[in-house]
Amino acid sequence: MSETKRIKTALVSVYHKEGLDEIITKLHEEGVEFLSTGGTRQFIESLGYPCKAVEDLTTYPSILGGRVKTLHPKVFGGILCRRGLEQDMQQIEKYEIPEIDLVIVDLYPFEATVASGADEPTIIEKIDIGGISLIRAAAKNYNDVVIIASQAQYQPFRDMLMEHGATTSLEERRWFAKEAFSVSSHYDSAIFNYFDGEEGSAFRCSANNQKTLRYGENPHQKGHFYGNLEAMFDQIHGKEISYNNLLDINAAVDLIDEFEETTFAVLKHNNACGLASRPTVLEAWNDALAGDPVSAFGGVLITNGVIDKDAAEEINKIFFEVIIAPDYDVDALEILGQKKNRIILVRKPAALPKKQFRSLLNGVLVQDRDLNIEKPEDLKTATTKAPTAQEIEDMLFANKIVKNSKSNAIVLAKGKQLLASGVGQTSRVDALKQAIEKAKNFGFDLKGAVMASDAFFPFPDCVEIAGNEGVTAVIQPGGSIKDQLSFDYCNEHGIAMVTTGIRHFKH
Repeated sequence: MSETKRIKTALVSVYHKEGLDEIITKLHEEGVEFLSTGGTRQFIESLGYPCKAVEDLTTYPSILGGRVKTLHPKVFGGILCRRGLEQDMQQIEKYEIPEIDLVIVDLYPFEATVASGADEPTIIEKIDIGGISLIRAAAKNYNDVVIIASQAQYQPFRDMLMEHGATTSLEERRWFAKEAFSVSSHYDSAIFNYFDGEEGSAFRCSANNQKTLRYGENPHQKGHFYGNLEAMFDQIHGKEISYNNLLDINAAVDLIDEFEETTFAVLKHNNACGLASRPTVLEAWNDALAGDPVSAFGGVLITNGVIDKDAAEEINKIFFEVIIAPDYDVDALEILGQKKNRIILVRKPAALPKKQFRSLLNGVLVQDRDLNIEKPEDLKTATTKAPTAQEIEDMLFANKIVKNSKSNAIVLAKGKQLLASGVGQTSRVDALKQAIEKAKNFGFDLKGAVMASDAFFPFPDCVEIAGNEGVTAVIQPGGSIKDQLSFDYCNEHGIAMVTTGIRHFKH
């Protein structure tokens, strides 16, 4: 069997026609005959090229409101017949079935229709039957047939035609078949997930747009990202984004989305090492950096405000890997862009998925994204002493940070500024001691500060340590059968404690 095949007949039936004209023109120049349906046939004929109707081949019209057009042995026989198998060739000759060497087809926009909020009957009509069947048939028979399964393959197919005309190698046909099965599997996953809704009866996740990273978490590991980063960010400067950069960027986005007022955060290894909310980006930056100017070295910076020249001049004084903002003034970009490898990202208003998953052992864990952001009315005062308005504001501020810190986590804050945190510790006492030591090292006075914990206090030890350092209010989830011990200690020593009823563990 020869690996090189010449295209003589093409079946073309597409929803998206942009970019198709050059392909049709080149195929016509190569002597390829066309077979098509409805609007695609009219499109080909509008270019001035003859095109045979599928209805003339099958002797059946398009029926059932267009649901059945190409589903016929004379179409699928022409695609699936094995040219090197004598029995197949005898049968297509007997039944007057033409060989079809190229199939160009795409699918109804099911995902876009669901995303538009259309009603169910409209969505159901966007489940493609003929198209998906043509794709699978042509891809299965890649030994003899070329399949172009989506508009994304128009360009590589056009390049192939321009390079060596209407002939294809086995390697090229197999590549297009692989791409076709990627299209069909993604499509079927989207349909299943629509029908499955919130049941989670099976795990089906499909992501396109593979991006090969320099390496994974370590240089000896391969790494890839699947998804559309361009929908979330415009990278306007710097080196290629790495695997570890992406982990930090994800953590930074999750954290900054907790805040509505102007806020600046500095992250290192997925945890905030500095964060402050202030009237201006410059003030927020200065106070965020003050939280831990040592850890900020080589970190990831993010703000929800526009970075101006004054802020950029201060930010530019330290070394950092990535900066993310919704926008930058022109003169600010000139300053920040002075470092060649510095990654500068403009964040776009893209929606994030509501589900999170990770692979482990021989399966996958799936959960809802933690979207709960506590408000004053969600807090339950557990002590005789009620917190002041300022303490409530600071506790809610600290709670947002602890929610996005690795457990076990403790956050100390005052005046909507992160003073210090203890993260990723096996003991909550160790987390608190780490936070206190850091705060003192950077000259913070903990008198009047608040403490946030990502879990309850079954013993009053942490409350006692924090109280001795001047902490006046504590926020914690509550729920321990020994909570009363901590409440009693706070009552005895004039510390206000509130509970939220919601834990924010983060591993």
